[in-house]
Amino acid sequence: MKKNSYDCIIIGAGPGGLQAAIHLARYNRQVLLIDQGGGRTRHALHIENYLGLEVTSGKELVDTGIKQLKSFGAAFRREHVASVRAAGNGFTVITEKGQYQAPYAIVSSGVTENTPKIRGMNKFFSRSIFTCVDCDGYHATGKKLVILGDSLDAMRLAFAMRQMFTPDITLILPAGLMPDDHAELLAEDGITFLIGAPQEFFGDTVLTGVKLTDGQEIACEVVMLSYDYTLNDSCLAGLSLDRDGNGAQLSTDPVCETSIKNLFALGALKAGKAQAIIAAGQGAMVGIEINHRLLDL
Repeated sequence: MKKNSYDCIIIGAGPGGLQAAIHLARYNRQVLLIDQGGGRTRHALHIENYLGLEVTSGKELVDTGIKQLKSFGAAFRREHVASVRAAGNGFTVITEKGQYQAPYAIVSSGVTENTPKIRGMNKFFSRSIFTCVDCDGYHATGKKLVILGDSLDAMRLAFAMRQMFTPDITLILPAGLMPDDHAELLAEDGITFLIGAPQEFFGDTVLTGVKLTDGQEIACEVVMLSYDYTLNDSCLAGLSLDRDGNGAQLSTDPVCETSIKNLFALGALKAGKAQAIIAAGQGAMVGIEINHRLLDL
């Protein structure tokens, strides 16, 4: 196995990891960014709330970021990180191809959406089927919206979407989730509530509706999914890290440092709001912080 040393190793080529790599590489630090491919940002077709970019795709944003970090001398490897080990002199990052060491490490590996298997999902996903109200709620403005979920978080999403974007909302949940008084609140706000399970999204070139397993068809133009997500943090399983109140996301201090010194977490892995532009800002901040520590002034 290869064994290489760097000033900082970054796991995950999301906006946070890329921005941290660019900042550190511009300080002429030895930087390695490891990414296994894919990622939630790369799947976004339209990013419209990123300062300075009228509209871009997640793929364009990530691919441009990789070119930028390479132009400043950072190393990039397409590998799967199996584990991160902490030692007295820093961290060892282990992949299927090698071991890499650095006194500083940044984890920006993001999350995976827990989307259900529904026919037609791939055809319309990120075009008219979305998972993030902050990213894509705007696309429901004035349109016929269906919200699908598996918890009462979907009900809260329905109220939020009605306040900001559209009054034409149908909320569909499995049986047994919605208390009667909650259903009455939805009705008072003009939100249609149905019990059922989605089977198929249909439409020729654009989404026109959702078919349920009982055969019922509900017309719609946009769908918001509310099924939570899974953190891509399996490589940290061997580390004892503090988590936030729900035991999921990593607890960090104001400079995104975890409970293990010199290990930083960015974006959706850490407690707080998660957006591409927020993660990029965190990456810039962490890159500057790590450089200051390397200077040891």
